[in-house]
Amino acid sequence: MGPSVSLNALKAFESAARHLSFTVAADELSVTPAAISHQVKSLEDRLGVRLFRRTSRGLVITDEGLALVPTLSETFARLGRLLEQFEHGHRREVLTVSVVGTFAMGWLLPRLQAFEARHPMVDLRLLTNNNRVDVAGESLDFAIRFGDGAWHGLQAERLLDAPLSPLCSPAMAAPLRTPADLKDLPLLRSYRPQDWPAWFEAAGCAPVPLRGPVFDASTLMAQAAIDGHGVALVPPRMFAREIESGRLVQPFPIAVSTGAYWLTMLKSRPVTPAMSAFRRWLLAEGPGA
Repeated sequence: MGPSVSLNALKAFESAARHLSFTVAADELSVTPAAISHQVKSLEDRLGVRLFRRTSRGLVITDEGLALVPTLSETFARLGRLLEQFEHGHRREVLTVSVVGTFAMGWLLPRLQAFEARHPMVDLRLLTNNNRVDVAGESLDFAIRFGDGAWHGLQAERLLDAPLSPLCSPAMAAPLRTPADLKDLPLLRSYRPQDWPAWFEAAGCAPVPLRGPVFDASTLMAQAAIDGHGVALVPPRMFAREIESGRLVQPFPIAVSTGAYWLTMLKSRPVTPAMSAFRRWLLAEGPGA
């Protein structure tokens, strides 16, 4: 087929196939319906097949047309994504990072503008996770996770510690005098069953029965605490704004460390300039956060 097939003809056909309308395709491509019809006809002549049939209900795409659509649509989509990376004569480099929601809300987002100002050519794509993420399967450059740093096949660099402490609404905190008083309240739980027992041990108390709901995200658990559903065991430094506003209270200064936030990547992943820039920025910002 080669260069004798017009790119405009391919684009006209792909748009018409998506919309099953020459008129809508014409609006999308800023040409006339007659121009779309002419381009499609030239492509049909070049291929020697019919791509559409005109019926009383409108356009119907033929089997030959259906065979072309997936490859053309994906090709144009990939081309569009590539062209989006160029701005003012420079190529913007895409960086895809999956971030545990607590870190994203409590640490990263308030500082993100500083990174973007320093590295305007990095096109940062943020995804959130609940600490369960497939770095290879999701084609991620980085994943920021909470834990002990030991994940198979991944290189992990410690970003910052985030000790856990009980947080609750002011009304729920009012009657609390000692850590043992928590036994009378719903204790909101994460998927890590060891957290509350570890905190009670650090507080010098015997563990109490846990009877609150279980959450897969600390941000959701903290919101439940704000709404008065119980006491959340979360990192206070990740909820500084909620504490400063008075929506959450830390009734006891006792905190226990059960992990840290880590920057992880595949050991086999080649490091790009955008990855290097993001890593340097994170490691420089993290310790003093």
